[in-house]
Amino acid sequence: MADSLERRIGDVTVRIDRTVCIASGNCMKVAPEVFEFDAERICSFRAGEPAIERVRLLESCRICPVDALLAFAADGTQLVP
Repeated sequence: MADSLERRIGDVTVRIDRTVCIASGNCMKVAPEVFEFDAERICSFRAGEPAIERVRLLESCRICPVDALLAFAADGTQLVP
């Protein structure tokens, strides 16, 4: 699998840096409809288009203790971390 994954969710693009993930699971506690562990126990995106509020999506990225989740606005501005 790639070192990073990226998905647009609403007006936010979320990038998972799989090389940094320590599998804390914090993101999954806040947004279980977006994130899951893969077979390697590294954060990945769930299949499908999640229905999630923007504020909760950003909080699920912000809560990562190692900043493995990055969030960007539609214009490319980094929102998290």
